[in-house]
Amino acid sequence: MINIAGVVSIVLFYVLILAVGIWAGRKKEAGNDSEEEVMLAGRNIGLFVGIFTMTATWVGGGYINGTAEAIYRYGLVWCQAPFGYALSLVFGGIFFANKMRQQGYITMLDPLQDSFGERMGGLLFLPALCGEVFWAAGILAALGATLSVIIDMDHRTSVILSSCIAVFYTLFGGLYSVAYTDVIQLFCIFIGLWLCIPFAWLNEQVGSLSPENVDWVGSVAKEEIASYIDYGLLLVFGGIPWQVYFQRVLSSKSAGRAQVLSYVAAFGCVLMAIPPVIIGAIAKATPWNETAYHGPWPLTEDETSMILPMVLQYLTPDYVSFFGLGAVSAAVMSSADSSVLSASSMFARNVYKLIFRQRASEMEIIWVMRVSILVVGVLSTIMALTIPSIYGLWSMCSDLVYVILFPQLLMVVHFKHHCNTYGSLTAYLVAFFVRISGGEQLMGLPAAIHFPGWDEENQRQLFPFRTFSMLLSLITLVFVSWFTRWIFESGHLAPGYDVFRCVVNIPEDVERVGEPAEGEQLAVMAAGQLGRVYGAATLVGKDEMNGRVNPALEPDDDVSPAEVERLRAAVGSGGGGGVGVGAPDTTKQRQTTL
Repeated sequence: MINIAGVVSIVLFYVLILAVGIWAGRKKEAGNDSEEEVMLAGRNIGLFVGIFTMTATWVGGGYINGTAEAIYRYGLVWCQAPFGYALSLVFGGIFFANKMRQQGYITMLDPLQDSFGERMGGLLFLPALCGEVFWAAGILAALGATLSVIIDMDHRTSVILSSCIAVFYTLFGGLYSVAYTDVIQLFCIFIGLWLCIPFAWLNEQVGSLSPENVDWVGSVAKEEIASYIDYGLLLVFGGIPWQVYFQRVLSSKSAGRAQVLSYVAAFGCVLMAIPPVIIGAIAKATPWNETAYHGPWPLTEDETSMILPMVLQYLTPDYVSFFGLGAVSAAVMSSADSSVLSASSMFARNVYKLIFRQRASEMEIIWVMRVSILVVGVLSTIMALTIPSIYGLWSMCSDLVYVILFPQLLMVVHFKHHCNTYGSLTAYLVAFFVRISGGEQLMGLPAAIHFPGWDEENQRQLFPFRTFSMLLSLITLVFVSWFTRWIFESGHLAPGYDVFRCVVNIPEDVERVGEPAEGEQLAVMAAGQLGRVYGAATLVGKDEMNGRVNPALEPDDDVSPAEVERLRAAVGSGGGGGVGVGAPDTTKQRQTTL
């Protein structure tokens, strides 16, 4: 029978989240519906809110449920996610946050499209989109199962209700609503779980948590060391190329603050892992057949995946478990709203605008993003209700983000002159097929290639094939880019064969000069000095007499919208030596590698 008190507590919690989301949405500047205002909160997220929303990027429903499950099934040494994601935030802050924020990008895909073209960027959008959608679907499914355990609520009702609320306030306020609700949700997670721990720990059925009494620490077998390292590297470097992370980085007021948020959030990730670690250890020390639990014993895989809500349900009083349930619901919504907004932002800007509708107005892009929020939310909800192997799908997509997106993002941010579209496409295909060939147990996908150390008994790869796929992708990207550049520039192939127009087959009126400096302004030094353009500048209709760009001339149809936007930004900073560009947004990308 459904627990009425539990339902009331959940409804009150959802009303609180919804109210905060609507209130935060009102912080959006009235009448300002620009991409930066909606997608990045006007790049005006404060330090306090920024720390909480950056931490909530990773601390979601899968994080706390998965951590408790990992402790119960495998032990602390196999609970790699908290430390892996914390390190991913540290490395993201060191190597990516500063450069990406300095350039003034709006999404993670912007630098990829700047270097490889819009259509290649659209292809790179696919693993990012699938990862976000499957992640949102997986945690919504977990929430449904949690509510069914604790308050006997129909899981379909809970999934649909949670999804509708998260989508509504995200639709209403964009990143403002997502960021401010993250603050409330993170407080609920931390307080709710810590409130439940003393009651569960002191339950008479729970034994001693001493490692001598119950092994909740675990160990790594010698033959599993390579696989262990593979998973660790996947979490660390595969945790970087996600739009949910870069949306926070790019919404910061400055590049330095973006780095600070990353470092503090890394500490927050480890701190927020402590309660589910303790709960997992408590579950390990509990003889479940002696509690009110009447399911299979020893616990099956399905039961262990729900070990956290089981602890809340069977080892704590009802009124306490409701607080824990609020924590789980908060964790799920903090992840679901971020994923929905991230996927929608990338689609609206990097697919719809830059590929299909270069002339689209700001308002049109915002409406496309809002429709995308609804579509992504509905799609995630349907998947959560119908597909049994959501985590298998997400696991595969997260692997693809690691093996495909990470090497390409690394190259375009730090070594963009050593890669081009030919290398990008080849590396994409190589990484995809090598990773797919390794199989995926959670999806029932058999391994087409048995790498060294193949475990025939358990049908699993012990070789670090994910990292191998990533390194192979990186090497392929660099080598093919170098080879295609050499073969065209040496004259072995005529310029007409440069079909991607990224090596030698480029228009004479398109010129890229120099390196980006601050990324948010372009300046030309006049007064007799040689002009130096910061950024991927496209000089259109240059007046040879005074070095200025003639705004009366029309831009070439193949100039990137991102380039025109950055040049437009330079007009505002103007000054005596500024560059004036009156270029309408009627452009299409053409890539140049010099």
